[in-house]
Amino acid sequence: MAVALLALGGCDSGSGSKSAQAGGASVIAPGKPGEAARTLSAEDAAKQRADDDSPNTADFTYARMMIEHHTQALVMTELAPKQAESGNVKRIAARIAAAQGPEITTMKSWLKTHDGEPSAAHQEHEHEAMPGMATETQLEKLRAAKGKAFDELFLKLMITHHDGAITMATDVKAEGNNVQIEEMADDVIAQQTSEITRMREMS
Repeated sequence: MAVALLALGGCDSGSGSKSAQAGGASVIAPGKPGEAARTLSAEDAAKQRADDDSPNTADFTYARMMIEHHTQALVMTELAPKQAESGNVKRIAARIAAAQGPEITTMKSWLKTHDGEPSAAHQEHEHEAMPGMATETQLEKLRAAKGKAFDELFLKLMITHHDGAITMATDVKAEGNNVQIEEMADDVIAQQTSEITRMREMS
């Protein structure tokens, strides 16, 4: 009887050792709708997680907020052709508008593709939290300004506006998960850092 128990114990020990050596821990991965779940090795599961760039809350929030942020920049740049005195200010305003208009279109398309259309209430709430946004009072002063006064206020507000956009883009690179959003954030950082340098030289 003792011999039999020892024999059984030996079998169990050997079996467990072979299992550990063969594959180690495994992970059950749920299948797509209509498909069965799959058993993946820990390594394959980690690779699948790394390849998954499904948008998270940070990605959706960034796209919604940046559409509003860019829209305000366009409101400001539209005033420059008639109210700015400096040719450099007019040119930088045109450059900003040329970059941010298409970016708005791209982000709206991204939201539509990922079923992330923003609600008006959601936008209003986020508007208050966005860094760099000009207040309505500041916008009214800009609309009323002409010549050098416009140039100075425009540059001051737009540098602050760009700083806020860079902050938002840096945050989503750290917190988001979607590759396309990360690429858009990279573009914002590169473009607006360059424009800040130009505007500071004009100030």
